[in-house]
Amino acid sequence: GGDGTHRGEWIKLTPERVSSIHQQGGTILGTSRGGFDATKIIDSILAQGANQIYLIGGDGTHRGEWIKLTPERVSSIHQQGGTILGTSRGGFDATKIIDSILAQGANQIYLIGGDGTHRGAHALTQEVIKRRLKISVVGIPKTIDNDIILIDKSFGFDTAVEEARKAVASAHVEAKSAVNGVGLVILMGRQSGYIALEATLSSGEVNICLIPEVPFVLNGPNGLLPAIKSRVKVSGHCIIVCAEGAGMDLLKPPPGTEPERDKSGNIKLPDIGHYLKTSIIESFKEDGLEINMKYIDPSYMIRSVPANSSDSVYTILLSQNAVYGAMAGFTGFTVALVNTHYCFVPIYAVTTTRVVDPEGNMWQRVLEITGQPE
Repeated sequence: GGDGTHRGEWIKLTPERVSSIHQQGGTILGTSRGGFDATKIIDSILAQGANQIYLIGGDGTHRGEWIKLTPERVSSIHQQGGTILGTSRGGFDATKIIDSILAQGANQIYLIGGDGTHRGAHALTQEVIKRRLKISVVGIPKTIDNDIILIDKSFGFDTAVEEARKAVASAHVEAKSAVNGVGLVILMGRQSGYIALEATLSSGEVNICLIPEVPFVLNGPNGLLPAIKSRVKVSGHCIIVCAEGAGMDLLKPPPGTEPERDKSGNIKLPDIGHYLKTSIIESFKEDGLEINMKYIDPSYMIRSVPANSSDSVYTILLSQNAVYGAMAGFTGFTVALVNTHYCFVPIYAVTTTRVVDPEGNMWQRVLEITGQPE
């Protein structure tokens, strides 16, 4: 505990030592400031003989693809973008995953991801309970979309907004430099428009923000196309930020047609960016107006960058609390920041998607700052 992990100050946990700690205040771990060194900590853990530290990513949990964590492997991962876990869709089988975990002799499982990952974590928890196994199942909320219900935010979101703002700034510079410039920035957000919303608020340069939670039409008094033309006529340019899941009612498949789905069962979204780009250009041409379209889709550039300082600190606190909970014997929980407090939340409570409230304060602020039609 504290900063003593790699300084030989190990405390052996016995039934007598831990039998009443759940009833006590404070912490038997001790507290500290600083002193964190991933390489030395892993060295210390290995020296103690606790050498079964593994990482399993993507859908490889029950396929033998276990990666042993060593000091060399983890020494710089906090400075990298992307994920050493890998990503995947589908392939989840709770029975086979638990069988694989038992075969490895593991007794703690940490699942890092969004609401879909937490649904899987809940299924694993139920499997563990059914088999009466002494295994801790712990969730850690990670999604740049910030769409996990109940929690204040998920890690990765602050970094995503920061990078998205850079894309908006680039679109603004390009559009403002051209005659009748229209900047169109497509951001991630299948069902929740939080990245688009906060990028809009933080930049102060966006004229129209489109999110999945608020339907819009192309034409008519409150239509998107008239609003763009009006803005261009007044200011000479217009900046539009659009979440990838916005406007799906405009791109519905023909009646009787089943939408295409990925391996996890999610509907594959049509390309709203291409649709809007084409519609805007054609509308300007129909009215005999010149247009200079500046189209930017930074989605994977945003997702792959290293975490900023805010998210780096947040990940450390989440991971520490996750381990504390597992070592205390809890299972079936996710560690989260709730109303500015770090809490253990039952996994089943965070398996649904959070969305922007169109009547809420945040969206009303967007309407105020952009001046776009409701």
